[in-house]
Amino acid sequence: MFYSAKAIHQSKIDYSKLLQEIVGDRQLVRAIAYVVQKPDVDQSSFIEALERLGYEIKSKELRLRPDGTAKGDWDMGIAIDTIAIATRLDAVVLVSGDGDFVPLVEMLKAHGCRVEVVSFRKSTSNDLIQCATKYTALDEDMLFKERKFQKDEVTGN
Repeated sequence: MFYSAKAIHQSKIDYSKLLQEIVGDRQLVRAIAYVVQKPDVDQSSFIEALERLGYEIKSKELRLRPDGTAKGDWDMGIAIDTIAIATRLDAVVLVSGDGDFVPLVEMLKAHGCRVEVVSFRKSTSNDLIQCATKYTALDEDMLFKERKFQKDEVTGN
């Protein structure tokens, strides 16, 4: 979601407000932030800020392939973690718009777990929205008010 906020809104997510909105009056069991670290970028202050807000951090380094492309997704890790804990939960909130999570959402629902998806509508798979028990579109209320990035930092132009 960090990159969606940056690309779509040239801003950063207010992770404190996001967590408060998602949890509401429910009891939070775990809030896990999955981070991909670039070797040339120090993200320690970002990670420390998330930890202070109550997020558990799972981190891995971005893998650079011989052909110059990079891979750093957490899809399998998110699926494994979610399946491992889902039997003890009433609801899982997935903050992602990635359609690759549709089979996970379907499996969780088949086992009686509500699955709520929260994401920026512009970067969300229609299939994921249709599959979710509940879908909530993030809007600019979840962003810091001032722009954090200039347009050229996002697009490279």
